[in-house]
Amino acid sequence: MPSPMSTPGAPCWIDLVTSDISAARTFYGELFGWEFETGDQEKYGGYTTARKNGKTVAGIMQKDAGMAALPDIWSTYLRSEDAAATAEAVGRHGGQVYMPPMDVPEQGFMAIFGDASGASIGVWQPREMKGYELVAEPGSAAWHELHAKDYDAAVRFYQDVFGWDTEVMSDSPEFRYTTLGSGMSAQAGILDASGYLPAEVPSHWQVYFAVADTDASIAQATAMGATVLDGPEDSSFGRVAMLADPTGATFKIISSQAGPAA
Repeated sequence: MPSPMSTPGAPCWIDLVTSDISAARTFYGELFGWEFETGDQEKYGGYTTARKNGKTVAGIMQKDAGMAALPDIWSTYLRSEDAAATAEAVGRHGGQVYMPPMDVPEQGFMAIFGDASGASIGVWQPREMKGYELVAEPGSAAWHELHAKDYDAAVRFYQDVFGWDTEVMSDSPEFRYTTLGSGMSAQAGILDASGYLPAEVPSHWQVYFAVADTDASIAQATAMGATVLDGPEDSSFGRVAMLADPTGATFKIISSQAGPAA
């Protein structure tokens, strides 16, 4: 996989918005072997950075009162060289600006957009904080996948707004899938989800975490209060399962390195 910090438009960061940051630290710390550092409350609102073997892998943020009605959620961020220009492009290509670019002192600029399929996607324009430093190794992000109800609009959106160089992995009526990049160098995927997502579930991004042993990780996670939502099952790229953490945030695990995980 190319460097996670070098490719404009590619995933570069993930974070969790949670209703219980103490429980999240305990759960993910034990499951993935993470260590944590909490940022200055006044400058960064207590935003917590997770590290694995000394390298940054993710962020965790406690919900505030205004977010209480929203579900706990993992989010993917794409790298932008100019978050303000990206926001303008989002509007021109059928997306929405949920949170305009915000200056994170010394670190960079972040924004949250809605893409043309209705999925929420983050953007990060780096300064000192370049993004995650570890990928596709146990305890770090291995894959990012958009489940899109409007597949064609989603593919065009990421091509037009983020300059994605895409490859069609499959275009059968049963399985339509496009990747950012090709083969084992691909960095994200878009899946046509129109045939299976229920009306009440919007298009959304999912984060896959690499693990050494999917079944062992499931046993450990469920012992700590997680729920298995799907799988485990074998795929061409590894053994996959979908979990919800103890407060309901969903994520996937896969016992392999990078590559399309559908």
